[in-house]
Amino acid sequence: MATWANLGLQDSASPLMEQLTYFHDHALLILIIITVLVSYVMATLFYNSNLDRFLLDGQTIETVWTILPAITLLFIALPSLRLLYLLDEVAYPTLTLKTIGHQWYWSYEYSDFLNIEFDSYMTPYNEMGLEGFRLLDVDNRAVLPMNTEIRILVTAADVLHSWTVPALGVKVDATPGRLNQTHFTLLRPGLFFGQCSEICGANHSFMPIVIESVPTNIFINWVSSLSEA
Repeated sequence: MATWANLGLQDSASPLMEQLTYFHDHALLILIIITVLVSYVMATLFYNSNLDRFLLDGQTIETVWTILPAITLLFIALPSLRLLYLLDEVAYPTLTLKTIGHQWYWSYEYSDFLNIEFDSYMTPYNEMGLEGFRLLDVDNRAVLPMNTEIRILVTAADVLHSWTVPALGVKVDATPGRLNQTHFTLLRPGLFFGQCSEICGANHSFMPIVIESVPTNIFINWVSSLSEA
């Protein structure tokens, strides 16, 4: 999860978030180069009249500053298109989790198992222990196995919501009457926090998301305990 005074992105917990982080760094480097170059040219215009005349009247420089941005856009567009394809492609998921947004809590259904579904409400501060996270922890966490291709089906029962977990690189709109899907693979165990990212009413900021990533054997034991209950 995010930490105080952290200016960068959260540590990735899925391959998709790793690719998003790489693309962010790639685009940021290009932006820095463009900013430095344009700032240098603008600064030299104040002190060099010959350069001023060359930049304003030369056809050569007009050709250069038309071609260079086009090439620069290619260096940004091609990795972006590749990443968009990876984010949209769901290939052979092992586990499916259905998420339903309500005002103002989430419901989870494990579609591959019988009768495993529950609601997830934010834990009130006066009921939270010292190990809890204020405004982020929930009473029932969504437990998922690591190193497993997981498909998430997202919808809503009333108004628009958005199921978002930054560490996983996941942000999916929950639309009433529509079933959206995405996928991810958890690379490490831990707790990963998110929140509804769509303004859905008075308690919009009080419907957090908690994903608990566990080894496969622990997940199987958890599913067995719910099935027997």
